[in-house]
This record gives sequence, structure tokens and C-alpha cells, in this order.
Amino acid sequence: MCLAVPGRVVEIEDRDGTRMATVDFGGVVKEVCLEYLPDLQVGEYAIVHVGFALQRLDEESARRTLALFEELGLLQEEFGDPWEAAAAEAGAAVPAPTAPGAAPATASEVER
Repeated sequence: MCLAVPGRVVEIEDRDGTRMATVDFGGVVKEVCLEYLPDLQVGEYAIVHVGFALQRLDEESARRTLALFEELGLLQEEFGDPWEAAAAEAGAAVPAPTAPGAAPATASEVER
């Protein structure tokens, strides 16, 4: 599913002639294009869809929507790791990452 999610602008920069922002979606931070809202400022909220800020939003509405999405598990669905989600849905354990050059974990180590 692909949602339009409210987020708070935490930083703005010009990247090769394109106005870009770092946006916080209730703890998940992503890069977003601001070309459709060129006057959006740091601290303001916007509805973001597929990496583009589309509409300005007041803080209260943004916080309510983020809380609802969190409660419904939609933020994890939208921003979570798809491999982790698929493994969880299949009931499989997700192995812990290994350091470069280290031997991969054995099945018994993963179960612990």
C-alpha cells in the first residue's frame, strides 16, 4: 500500500537546483522533494506521497493522523523493512546482521 503521510520538515536544502527537505514521519526520517510546495518552511507539516510534499497541513491534524497510522500499524507497513515484514508474515526468524568478514549465524544461533 502506498499512503500519503504527514511529516514535519526538519531541514531544507537546495540539491542540484531542486528544493529538498529532510522530513520526520513520527520517528522515520526520509528525504522529500519540495518542488510542489516551494514556500514550505522548517517546522511546518506537509502531506507527502511517493517522495513529494503535496499539501501543507496544520500540526494538530498531522499529529492525529500520525498517531492513528501508528496505532493501525500503517507507518511500519509504509516505512518498515519489506524483507523483515515478509519474514515475519511467513513466521520465519530474521537472522541478526553479521559483521563484514564474520561467519554467518547458524540456525541454532538464530533461534537463541
